[in-house]
Amino acid sequence: MEGFSSKMMAMKAQKKILSHMASKSMVQMFIDDTSSEVLDELYRVSKEHTGNRDEAQKVVKNMIKVVVKVGVLFRHGRFSSEELAVAQDFRKKLHHGAMTVISFHEVEFTFDKVVMVDLLVECRDLLLKLVEKHLTPKTHDHIRHVFHHYANPDLLTHLYDPKRSLWPNLTKICAGLNKMIEEGKL
Repeated sequence: MEGFSSKMMAMKAQKKILSHMASKSMVQMFIDDTSSEVLDELYRVSKEHTGNRDEAQKVVKNMIKVVVKVGVLFRHGRFSSEELAVAQDFRKKLHHGAMTVISFHEVEFTFDKVVMVDLLVECRDLLLKLVEKHLTPKTHDHIRHVFHHYANPDLLTHLYDPKRSLWPNLTKICAGLNKMIEEGKL
């Protein structure tokens, strides 16, 4: 039985099962209500902007799968100390990104799509570095897909235009992000 580890098998099984079950009911087991509301708004933003329900669902489903897989890896202590440092950098960058999203929404005429795209690209790169040795190339593609989708300058410009249809969604996203920051979850 050399090379066999029930703990490793359990983790692999969880990752495999969870990758196929990223439905709304499964999300509720791993993501709190506020996070779920933000994800729902991100879905609506994607659907409205692309006009493609299937693409919007795919992007959010990929995001959920990645969150769950990273959570499973973290819960099972699979990250090295160097990777945990990368995870901390990612968390800080994500927090900074959330604060920037909120600031651009609250302060008129401050939105800068280049800044937003750069923040999203930096988050993507840190996340890919974190999971590089743990997740499959297919999951790496899911990460790239999610960040590429939301770093689209046209989507960002549409989202941040107070006169356009996505502004109410951004308001709800910012309310959720604010709550997550206040609760120390982001």
